[in-house]
Amino acid sequence: MEPTYDGADLIHLADRPGTSGHSVVIRIRDSLSGDGYLECEIAVTAESLNATFRAVVTPEDLEEWETVLETLASRRHAGWLGGGRVPSMRFRPDGHDRMAVTVHDAPASGVTVTVPLFALPSGWVDAQRALLARARETNPRGTGGTAP
Repeated sequence: MEPTYDGADLIHLADRPGTSGHSVVIRIRDSLSGDGYLECEIAVTAESLNATFRAVVTPEDLEEWETVLETLASRRHAGWLGGGRVPSMRFRPDGHDRMAVTVHDAPASGVTVTVPLFALPSGWVDAQRALLARARETNPRGTGGTAP
C-alpha cells in the first residue's frame, strides 16, 4: 500500500502566533516511487508574498536534513538541497529565536526569496525533528535508484 500524506509537513518554520505571520513550509504532496522520493512544495509566506516552489526530496536529502538540524540546533548557519536539481535553502539563525531563510529556485524560475522569521517558538528544532521522523515512518527508505 502506498503511503498517503494529505499535505503533511516535512519542515514548518513559522513565527509564533500573533507576530509577523512569516513562514517557510515544505509540504509533502506525494510519494513518487518505491525508492522513497517525495514530491514536495516549498511554501514561503511574508506580508504580501506567497510563493511556492516544487521540489523532489530524496532519502539522501532527508539524511542531510537531519545533519542540518544538528547544525541549526547549535545556532550555526546551514544550507540544504544545494545540488542544483531543486530549489536550495539557506538557514541563518542569529541566536535569539530569529532566523533568515533563503530559498533560491535556480533550476526553474531563478527567483530568490529571503524571509526573516522574527519570533521562532521555543522547541522549534525538536518540532522539525518530529516532522522528519513522521516523514520517515510514513515513507521508509527505498532501495537504490536515482532522483527523478
